[in-house]
Amino acid sequence: AAGSVMPRDARDAALESLLLMERRGAWSDGSVKRIVAQAGLDSRDAALCARMTYGVVQNRTLLDYYIDSWCSQKAARLEPVVACVLRLGIYQILFMDKVPDRAAVHETVELVKRRGKARAAGMVNAVLRKCVASKSTLPRLPQNDPLRRMTVQYSHPRWLVERLVSLVGAEEAEEFLRLDNRPVATCIQTNPLKTTPEELAQELRDAGVSVQPHPWLAGCFEITGTGDLERLPAFAEGRCTVQDAAARLAAMAAAPAPGDRVLDVCAAPGGKSFAMAMEMGNRGDILSCDIHPHKLKLIENGAARLGITIVRTALADGRERHAAWVEQADVVLADVPCSGLGIIRKKPDIRWKDPAALAALPAIQRAILGNAAAYVRPGGVLVYSTCTVLPEENGGVVTDFLSGHPEFVKEDFDLPGIGSCSGDATLWPQRTRTDGFYICRMRRRA
Repeated sequence: AAGSVMPRDARDAALESLLLMERRGAWSDGSVKRIVAQAGLDSRDAALCARMTYGVVQNRTLLDYYIDSWCSQKAARLEPVVACVLRLGIYQILFMDKVPDRAAVHETVELVKRRGKARAAGMVNAVLRKCVASKSTLPRLPQNDPLRRMTVQYSHPRWLVERLVSLVGAEEAEEFLRLDNRPVATCIQTNPLKTTPEELAQELRDAGVSVQPHPWLAGCFEITGTGDLERLPAFAEGRCTVQDAAARLAAMAAAPAPGDRVLDVCAAPGGKSFAMAMEMGNRGDILSCDIHPHKLKLIENGAARLGITIVRTALADGRERHAAWVEQADVVLADVPCSGLGIIRKKPDIRWKDPAALAALPAIQRAILGNAAAYVRPGGVLVYSTCTVLPEENGGVVTDFLSGHPEFVKEDFDLPGIGSCSGDATLWPQRTRTDGFYICRMRRRA
């Protein structure tokens, strides 16, 4: 990018990541990985860079509210480099206990100078000093408009706050927003093809990882303190895989039996295919499809790591009919592209997606579901799932589908931790402590 420099430390790398996102609309996780690799940062600096980048993305509206209180120029009018530098500085002062205020101020001023913006250094210094002086008396959040307060306090766009309040009420909406900004433990599941939950837990503890059994999902653990998870032998050698409980439940709702023929129509990066293969004891056949060739490689590599031999991959657009697959599958899973609003806690920048682009999603989802249905044999099962909580992408799509496909009916199912579901279930993070998710199970009449 124009004006970019080779990052020399974690702050530089965080700034470069934020600018990449501003200028090119890049995703935060991809930006951080790329910049950290380019800069050759060690694991400590890489973690610091990630913490600062995600922290700024998660708190952007709040940080800008403070900039507007302490700076004569509004955040929205500042040059992107200067605005990003100020957000980084304020984030360190207010949210990072281990960074001394003096260091945060000094390093941030040096950062703006290194970016060729020396004339802004005085202003940056003044704003950050005001921030330090105001730590115990921060500017009051908007009081007379509860929705505006939530928008600022939790840094979510107004349209999304309004929508959540309309769906679950102000109290639950606020808890949803709060959880989106809280750190979330990594959820892993034991690979029963290679080990037992007891052996896995012991191995991880021996490696210095903090391990808690998942509160209601057998064989799953919540782990922290892993460093780079992919370097742990337990992960690298396939004794466990990372998957949120909600995604695991989608595979459990599909409930394929050993020997079944399964079609996973939007499979990448493969987590639900792997979970179903484990449920099947690695007996049967799973065809995992995706529209992107490089993502098929991810599925193949993941299956190989886990010792799963029943997963095959195919390059396929979920909306296009493949005649050879019609009525061939016992179970079809359609985990469709969606707004992703249920996984903001994992991917903080999803909240900043253009809502206008989301309006086109239900049509794509209906097309994929309608096409996937053709692959279900008479008497077989069709599962539709998303990682969002918006009814128009969930129950609305299913209702439309069923009105045009009378040969399918919703079917009751049970899920651990959730209980009995009459045909479908929306998982809300503030209720289940999982990602936000929707799961619907249907059966084709024999």
